[in-house]
Amino acid sequence: MKKFIICAAMSGLFFANVDAQETESSKFPKELKFKLNEDGSQYIKANFLNQIWLRYTAANPGSEVFGTADEHLLDVGLRRTRIVLYGQLTDRVFFYTQFGQNNLSYRSPRKQGLFFHDALAEYAVVKEKISLGAGLTGWNGVSRYSSPSVGSILGLDAPLYQQTTNDINDQFVRKFSVYAKGQLGQLDYRLAVSKPMSTELSTAQSNQLGDNSLFAAEPGYAQVHGYFKYMFWDKESNTTPYQAGSYLGQKRVMNIGAGFLSQKDAMWHYADNQTDTLRSNLTILSVDFFMDQPISASKGNAITAYAAYSYSDYGKNYIRNIGAMNPATGVNENGTFNGPGNAFPTIGTGNTVFAQLGYLFGREVLGKSGTLQAYFSTQYSDFDRLEDAMLMYDGGLNWLIDGNRVKLTMGYQSRPIFDYSNSGALESTSRKGMAVMQFQVAI
Repeated sequence: MKKFIICAAMSGLFFANVDAQETESSKFPKELKFKLNEDGSQYIKANFLNQIWLRYTAANPGSEVFGTADEHLLDVGLRRTRIVLYGQLTDRVFFYTQFGQNNLSYRSPRKQGLFFHDALAEYAVVKEKISLGAGLTGWNGVSRYSSPSVGSILGLDAPLYQQTTNDINDQFVRKFSVYAKGQLGQLDYRLAVSKPMSTELSTAQSNQLGDNSLFAAEPGYAQVHGYFKYMFWDKESNTTPYQAGSYLGQKRVMNIGAGFLSQKDAMWHYADNQTDTLRSNLTILSVDFFMDQPISASKGNAITAYAAYSYSDYGKNYIRNIGAMNPATGVNENGTFNGPGNAFPTIGTGNTVFAQLGYLFGREVLGKSGTLQAYFSTQYSDFDRLEDAMLMYDGGLNWLIDGNRVKLTMGYQSRPIFDYSNSGALESTSRKGMAVMQFQVAI
């Protein structure tokens, strides 16, 4: 009983100090913030996010669910569920923690545990200009959406190819890193040195050596990565590593960015004699452009645009199929190179161009029921291992009931199917689609 009373008192103290930033249409607080000093410069904040997917997938050829063939997959799942606690403890000390889970669906193990996405501590050496930090963190290099702010994604997903080592030698994009970040005038920068996690414990790839490149199972060298962007108009926040997908016309942003990632001997494959092992470096370079531009202040409409180019060298003919919250578990004898469910070649050695465009309709479109935002994106990849280019495209409509805090998204994705020709080349043979309705709630 005493423990209950103490917990209740602490909860009351926290919510008594919560900032209630209200709008005329809502009496609920827009953020949960506990002030540690009078002016609020020292604080603790709590965030919550839940993204629920209702989905129909036209499955890849030969797809099975635990041994049963199924061409048409219907499912409901938790794409992302996150709880965040972070804050400015002193004028110079900042901490950030995030835990939750991803991809909990009908085929997941029961009572799947939560795990930490982030746990870092940071010290401001020179305020705003340079901060140093360490821990399990998303302060990643390469490109803008290597560290996406999942609550403000323009569509259903950020471009997954930019999450270059996801769950192979990191933990859902996060890495054990020492990093530096800051803003020098209009230049925003981040640099990190990371210790790669063991690939032997990864379920994202086989550790069986072959003719084509894989991430090496040996203890790896340090991974060095960074991202720099020049902000022509409004400055973006760099309090956390995660970068917004859309500001819904609330900021006027135009940036040009460039980044890199490098790791010595990260990859390996067999030599032609099938006996010797050849090792190669992992090298990724990128440039990108982001803009969020209000069109009319009175109407409240705006456009969001993003474009990126990446050169990726994962070694000889490396390629990885990815299927977000894959609804299938395997393939039968009719399977193709894509593998099961909704997977398709997403990451590989070669060149990739990505483009995305969104249009926010005026605030009066749905009156008190919110507004609408349409989007379209496409990924075009010229991978060394594929005979044909990989072209994925998706589009949809966001119903912004309360901005990004409460929104309903209807989206459709079209993906290519690749399989071996009679000559042994990997060719695009057909296309499959996936329709998703996502309901997002966030604080």
